Amino acid sequence: MTQFVLAGVLGLLFALGTFLVLRRDIVRVVWGVTIISQSANVYLVTMGGLSGGVPILSHGGHGGGHAVTDPLVQALVLTAIVIGFGTTAFALVLTYRVYEEHGTIDLLELGEKA
Repeated sequence: MTQFVLAGVLGLLFALGTFLVLRRDIVRVVWGVTIISQSANVYLVTMGGLSGGVPILSHGGHGGGHAVTDPLVQALVLTAIVIGFGTTAFALVLTYRVYEEHGTIDLLELGEKA
């Protein structure tokens, strides 16, 4: 049951991110990319589960048969989250700079001025 709820939530997050990426406002595009990247991180964490026993405890005959989570995926996703926040902050600063330079953040108006 939880897999269906998680799949639905991930689908909604990907749909919301795609909807925002297709907008004309640069800030909404930046937030759309951020939501899609965070959705991908959640997807990777949910797929990081392993079947089998815990490596150290299962050799002694205890702890076998429990589901474990791959720590490598969690470490990579944690790194991706930090890099994603930095990239989002940089993109928002660049958006502010575009607004200062051109007076608008509408992509069509920026295309007409160029």
